[in-house]
Amino acid sequence: MTDNTEELRDIFTEVADDDTVTETQREPRGSLVDDRASEDRLVEIIERMRADHGFDTDLADPDLATVVERFYDGAGDTAIAEALDVSRRAVFRARMDLHLVRDRDTDAPFDLEALRDHLEADRTTGEIADDLEVSESTVRRYRRVVRARTEARRVSHRYRSEFEDVLLEAEMGEQFTEDMAEDGLEEATEGTETNVSF
Repeated sequence: MTDNTEELRDIFTEVADDDTVTETQREPRGSLVDDRASEDRLVEIIERMRADHGFDTDLADPDLATVVERFYDGAGDTAIAEALDVSRRAVFRARMDLHLVRDRDTDAPFDLEALRDHLEADRTTGEIADDLEVSESTVRRYRRVVRARTEARRVSHRYRSEFEDVLLEAEMGEQFTEDMAEDGLEEATEGTETNVSF
């Protein structure tokens, strides 16, 4: 400790009437990225989707925002289901309502165009299952996929684009915050000499 530092320390302890010069920082430092704001924006988009298309899912909008975030993080339905403490089926239904269709969702054991034709002909689930030689649950699953893709195309994938914009802005904000922190650290340590001898 230099003489100046010693002197400042003595002045502080005398004025503050306390021997403690430093205090542990309890509150986390602020961030330019507001995770809550991103979630709120996702919820606003989801509310509009629900009003425009109607949802089958029972999940609340904040949970659906989590589905969106985890989907774009690359999480599978099992991981998302565990995070929300729901079934994989519930996550799948939520993804379809949100137009979040993965490529592998379209790997049906039959031609999806054939299913689309049956649906347009207003045939029952049982009739379609018999014709395609699959179970009724399989028909119901891929009917959701077909509907999600059709709705997404009808609105030019607008909602997915909006989700991606929100998440991209949040990611860029996080990167900016990290860069600012690194720049600040570099400036703070610039010109300091390290004299360590072993």
